[in-house]
Amino acid sequence: MRFTRVTLFFIAFIITLGFYQLARHFLAEVEPQTFQATEEMMVDASHVLAEIVENASDDGPLDTDKLRKAFTAARDRRFEARIFDHLKRNVGIDVYITDEKGIVIFDSGNAKREGEDYSGRRDVSLTLAGKYGARSTRDQPNDNSTSVLYVAALIGDPQKPKGVLTVYKPQLDVMPLVRERRRIIYIACGLIGGGILFLIGVVFLWLFHPIGKITDYARAIERGERPPKPRIGIGREVNTLAHALDSMRDALEDRKYVERYVQTLTHELKSPLAAIRGAAELLDEEMPVETRRRFLTNIRSETARSERLINRLLELSAIESRARLDEAEEIDFRHILTIAIDQARPLADLAGVELMVEPMNALLPVKGDSFILRAAVTNLLENAIDFSPRGEAVEVKLLENDGMAELHIRDRGPGIPDYAQDKIFERFYSLRHHSAGRKGTGLGLTLVKEAAELHSGSIQLNPAPSGGTEAILSLPLA
Repeated sequence: MRFTRVTLFFIAFIITLGFYQLARHFLAEVEPQTFQATEEMMVDASHVLAEIVENASDDGPLDTDKLRKAFTAARDRRFEARIFDHLKRNVGIDVYITDEKGIVIFDSGNAKREGEDYSGRRDVSLTLAGKYGARSTRDQPNDNSTSVLYVAALIGDPQKPKGVLTVYKPQLDVMPLVRERRRIIYIACGLIGGGILFLIGVVFLWLFHPIGKITDYARAIERGERPPKPRIGIGREVNTLAHALDSMRDALEDRKYVERYVQTLTHELKSPLAAIRGAAELLDEEMPVETRRRFLTNIRSETARSERLINRLLELSAIESRARLDEAEEIDFRHILTIAIDQARPLADLAGVELMVEPMNALLPVKGDSFILRAAVTNLLENAIDFSPRGEAVEVKLLENDGMAELHIRDRGPGIPDYAQDKIFERFYSLRHHSAGRKGTGLGLTLVKEAAELHSGSIQLNPAPSGGTEAILSLPLA
């Protein structure tokens, strides 16, 4: 599982790094490509304008005033040209013209240049030499944003040129297009990369989150708990795994369950059967009536003990063989308690113990199995009766506490010794009963614990303030 997470992390890292490099490459190419496209347009414009100027100067000197008025009128034009997401509202191109010696005779953008010698500028010198003349120069050397593109074309015959016409355009005019293309690249790479990472995350959750649930489910079974089969979505593979694990659990538990109970029943029945057999063999001999009566009492006592052990095992097997409540019904817990008290009252009368039940008028609905709950409550009552001295009372009350139905059963017995606190719910662990002077089956409290866990509840045995033990069975309300 950890290796898979690390693998997915590296996959996501490689994809992120790849998109970063791709975006970096595209972003690095945006500005040069935009300026190349602008320069290509300026080449066309310079040659067209050079041809117009040449034709206008065939009859004599170039009329610079007329040319200036044309550029001034063009700059004064107001229009809205939507170029993709860029809105252009005015002309952003200018022209200067030099004579055959490189002296500026006209500048539409900055008349102060007129009369200056531009023969040393690359656009002019290269064009006069019959080559492609272009340059990019900053108006302010330390400010990259003041860079201007210059593209020149020859006026007249290349053998006897009349001069050079240079078209120039500030780079700031095309920067909105550069920023827009960068924004599109950011959005596209972000959406595609984010989408891929999102899909990786979804696949991870879809496949491995259910596996985590199944792992927790298996560990809970290993701890001896009864967790419900987890809900793991609609993935076919993980559902097949969950069903297989659940079936394997049932099969293993059934086999261990049968082995454990056959061994337990054989072991626990040895003592009472040996006592019954010994007493029965002695009854064939001549003996006083009082002795015979004592042996008969011993046979009846051991028979009752065996019967009680078998009944407890049957009740416990009905609970332990179930991993969950398949068909839980809504039950009034008061009704369960009433039936259990009616069953326990004869035992209390024989032991000389009074059952003091505090009435509960409010409805206490719980979801569960009435047979299992009745068996659990009956065992708690019988346990309290067995450990209560003759003449004492067992106090019973049912109440609602923070969304839970709580059954409190308190006896006045000797309490649970410290050495037995951690073992009291173990199977076949029992203390000597106060009234009977013998040990119980050691299955009653185990049955109660199993029943409580099966109903998502809990059972506690706490020392009572003035002696005895208080059992608290808590079940969630329906």
